[in-house]
Amino acid sequence: MFKGFVSQDVTGPAGVLRTLRSGQGAPLLLIHGHPQTHVMWHRVANDLASHFTVVLMDLRGYGDSARPAADPEHATYSKRAMALDALAVMRHHGFERFQVLAHDRGARVAHRLAADHPAAVQRMLLLDIAPTLAMYSNTTEGFARAYWHWFFLIQPPPLPEALIGTDPVRYLHSVMGKRHAGLAAFAPEALAEYERCVQIPGSAESICEDYRASAGIDLAHDRDDVAAGRKLAMPLRVLWGEHGAVGQCFDVLALWRERALDVSGQPLPCGHYIAEEAPAHLLDQALNFFTT
Repeated sequence: MFKGFVSQDVTGPAGVLRTLRSGQGAPLLLIHGHPQTHVMWHRVANDLASHFTVVLMDLRGYGDSARPAADPEHATYSKRAMALDALAVMRHHGFERFQVLAHDRGARVAHRLAADHPAAVQRMLLLDIAPTLAMYSNTTEGFARAYWHWFFLIQPPPLPEALIGTDPVRYLHSVMGKRHAGLAAFAPEALAEYERCVQIPGSAESICEDYRASAGIDLAHDRDDVAAGRKLAMPLRVLWGEHGAVGQCFDVLALWRERALDVSGQPLPCGHYIAEEAPAHLLDQALNFFTT
């Protein structure tokens, strides 16, 4: 799926991080979402590598990256900590400044990366999210029904991880298969890789900690930014699926314009999994944005 990409494990702040690299030119970091891995980029990565030096990574707790132990404050899986992983990955590959394309949970990591390390992020393209604080603050019944896992995963341990652990593949299918395009959106070899990784010991615990952090310590970090009047200054483009819950439940551009100075974006004709449901549309947007 990643012809010409070279796999390399990088030592990050909390353990090993799986990365892949290919291409030449300006550096571009791709960060996946939940409950996936870097494999979610397989329909666009090779084309992007014709224009950029593309670096893929598995977030801590996902794919073949480390699954560090939880802590009471959930700081280990805060987006601030995960952003430091991304920074370590790009520095390992020789890049101090780069562009970012990120989806779902990875886009939340990218938001914190840009907020905490603005000198490192030149441009940023985020897929199918509004700011975390805004989404929790403006949750509706429709959103809660569509994103039920947000509220299930943040329950105190060990219940959510115990339930996921009884059948991790069923959990993965439940989250991914009940969205707009169903499981048919995913190539069999990609789905098999997601299934393999969700069964790695520690995955259920890491997933829960990722979401507990987003409902706690990450919100505290976001509130600090809002209180201080800090806004992202680099160009930001946001794309969302017109058939997905994010665009249906939130005014995506308006919410991002509260947190960033230079925002553009639009819906695409797909659901949540843009890179796999609408790769041609995403490539057009990415090439237009990152080569401007």
